[in-house]
Amino acid sequence: MPVPHTPDDPGIDLQEVASRNRKARTTVAQFIATNPSTSWQHVADALADTPLLAAKVTRLRTRLQVMRLHRANLAAAARATLAAHHDGEPEPLSYVRDELTAQGDDLRGRP
Repeated sequence: MPVPHTPDDPGIDLQEVASRNRKARTTVAQFIATNPSTSWQHVADALADTPLLAAKVTRLRTRLQVMRLHRANLAAAARATLAAHHDGEPEPLSYVRDELTAQGDDLRGRP
């Protein structure tokens, strides 16, 4: 079953953000060179944080996609379990067990 598409950040293009950030850092570096003021250095320091934040956003987006897929697969397994129970299958919970195992859940010691 496909995972419904939910746009994460419509209108936010991290490559474009990175490009604008590089241009801004170059401009600020030129201002610092011509006018060595601590104010410009604060701006430069703030701009230096952007690549790290963009990398973190990218990692979090990836984790969110994985979590959404896991959730959708668990929901599908739950629906299959209910249908199997309704149809009188002998092991209806096998669908949930198999999905939990596929997601790395250790079911040892559990019924």
